[in-house]
Amino acid sequence: MSKLNYQERIPNNIDLSNDLSLQRALEHWQPKFKSWWKDMGPEGFQSYDVYLRTAISVDAAGWASYGKVKMPEYRWGIFLADQANDKKIHFGDSIGKPVWQQVPGDYRSVLRRLIVTQGDTEPASVEQQRMLGKTCPSIYDLRNLFQVNVEEGRHLWAMVYLLHAYFGRDGREEAESLLERNSGDQDNPRILGTFNEPISDWVSFFMFTYFTDRDGKYQLKSLAESSFDPLARTCQFMLTEEAHHMQVGESGITRMIERTLELMKKLNSDSPETIRSAGAIDLITIQKYINFWFSSSLDLFGSEISTNAATAFANGLKGRPDEFRYDNHIEKDTFYEIENYVDGKVFKDKVPMRNAMNEITRRAYVDDCNIGIKRWNRLIKKYGYEEYSLSLPSTKFRRNIGIWANLPFDINGNFLKTEYYNKLISSWLPSDNDKKFINSLMIQELDPSKTASWITKPKRGINNQDIEFDYVDLN
Repeated sequence: MSKLNYQERIPNNIDLSNDLSLQRALEHWQPKFKSWWKDMGPEGFQSYDVYLRTAISVDAAGWASYGKVKMPEYRWGIFLADQANDKKIHFGDSIGKPVWQQVPGDYRSVLRRLIVTQGDTEPASVEQQRMLGKTCPSIYDLRNLFQVNVEEGRHLWAMVYLLHAYFGRDGREEAESLLERNSGDQDNPRILGTFNEPISDWVSFFMFTYFTDRDGKYQLKSLAESSFDPLARTCQFMLTEEAHHMQVGESGITRMIERTLELMKKLNSDSPETIRSAGAIDLITIQKYINFWFSSSLDLFGSEISTNAATAFANGLKGRPDEFRYDNHIEKDTFYEIENYVDGKVFKDKVPMRNAMNEITRRAYVDDCNIGIKRWNRLIKKYGYEEYSLSLPSTKFRRNIGIWANLPFDINGNFLKTEYYNKLISSWLPSDNDKKFINSLMIQELDPSKTASWITKPKRGINNQDIEFDYVDLN
């Protein structure tokens, strides 16, 4: 079991001190990262002590040590899961051969693109969320935001390490570019569209951490299967931190829904106007935010039929999440059934399994998202509102990539005439008035004993601390 060396300038468990060339390269990049963090990280709270968790080892049981630290002094570093002896490639055409400890020349550009794309999402989310501290619903939530932010920063470090260590000058240039692009920048935006969406309110933050970070989970799971062992081990450790981000999203949405239900019960009304007047968010508006962030996240998986995905699987670069669950790890002459759309008709189609890897991963993601939906619906029924239920929109709705791109399917997957779809789309997504109302609720609450009107208090504190613990020292 690897312990993490926190005595060095860059904490790590890769014996960095014995690779002076790599150490110098990363130490050259480090001040640029800290400058980016100062400029683009959480606004207004850089000088305060925050109760944060830091990894102390890379096993599942020992990765969390808690203490107060100023965010710019957080010990970002390079942490890989322990290396397994005699590990073999376990999917694709080279199954059974030793995993790669260096990048094969034939796959250099493809692997670099995969790492850069993943790496670009990490600082993007920090940039998207940088102003949220000014409208936090509680000190508890403020701390959770900062925990997510510093871990996204460390995930950037994870990808930058791979670029520096294995891709030479090209990798160093790509690492520089990761700090030069900015979320929402018109001239130099982040690579993936969802990571250029503004997150100006906490409803969007909770939805993002539930839906978009869950996409991150499945991308990391796929890369954790890679035959390029340093990438696989890097992603295996990142998954332990990613789980917290999704938990922040699920618990935040749960508390938001519960507050709404409490008021519906208290006021004996399900009227959206009544609920809004009482300072909470009606279920119809919550559904609209689910529709927006779920549909935005679906495109991150890519096209349903993809030769790039087929090639990545065949060459052992990127597998299916939890590849061990499948019986056939080669999938050379097998097929997968999907829905297709040609000449105005939806029909069942069978495509080569390798070409359907994006869709296989997306379906696993959808099933995972539905777990939270079911929990929220049980909560709604617990309060006695049998007629209400939340749901995921159809995977055909509001797509910009793949088979369903730019087609007028409604939230139930029905094909509509374009003019009718254009009239209805605003009823399925947050309107300008909805956003204006949500922003009116976003009033900063820094008293540890209080929580904003639109969300309930958490059920328990962090690391056995009291709910009203001073998670951020503001004095």
